[in-house]
Amino acid sequence: MIFDSHSHTAFSADSEMNPEEAMQKAEAEGVGLVFTEHLDLDYPGEMDFTFNPKEYWHSYEVYRGDKLRLGVEIGMNEAICRQNEAFIQRVPFDLVIGSQHIVDGQDIYYPAYYEGKTKKEAFYRYFELMAENVLRHGDFIDVLGHIDYISRYAPYDNPEVSYEEFPDDIDQVLRAAIETNTVMELNTRRLGSRRALQALKPVYTRYRELGGRYITLGSDAHVAENVAMNFKAAAELAKTAGLQIVTFCERHMEICSR
Repeated sequence: MIFDSHSHTAFSADSEMNPEEAMQKAEAEGVGLVFTEHLDLDYPGEMDFTFNPKEYWHSYEVYRGDKLRLGVEIGMNEAICRQNEAFIQRVPFDLVIGSQHIVDGQDIYYPAYYEGKTKKEAFYRYFELMAENVLRHGDFIDVLGHIDYISRYAPYDNPEVSYEEFPDDIDQVLRAAIETNTVMELNTRRLGSRRALQALKPVYTRYRELGGRYITLGSDAHVAENVAMNFKAAAELAKTAGLQIVTFCERHMEICSR
């Protein structure tokens, strides 16, 4: 079974997704599901991207099984690396995603990060920190989340993570993932866009060339209707790149059958 290995329920500050509705949508799509609630201990804004892991586990353990796993998405940052590591030890998470949401103290969701920066400057720093943080967090994350996260919000004419534009920077990230045995995520949220799909193909093809073998698929759903969105396009990209789709249970990688 293919798993949607990245989703958020009401334990994440920016989501109110009902777990039962999410599981119903996953069942209808014929996929398994992993809840991966947000943990950004260093978040610079007013929202509180933390949660009580024991309360989370107590609330959802009854659903956990062959079709539902419980995970976490941690925001990577040098300053809180050890706190992140301590957090994931509090309950037996099935899967841990590491993501780069904050760059130099700014949430790249907001326009302020891009002010006064060229695309080259904004993306270079994003990739640089991502690679560094994968190396720092590699001992306790399983998956590197959405390498194209910045493309959702970058205000440039072409916001894509183009391999042609940033080959060395993207290679640095991919090599860090491979060195630490961190599986790359193929985030499916933007794969409805042909431009995004075409931009990401060379990235994942290069990942395979460098020695990467596995990917997870993650919708990053915050509402039930988005569970497993664009999975057909994602599966085709994975096949083209020669990558095996996987998920995790009790922090052990599982091969997903198509």
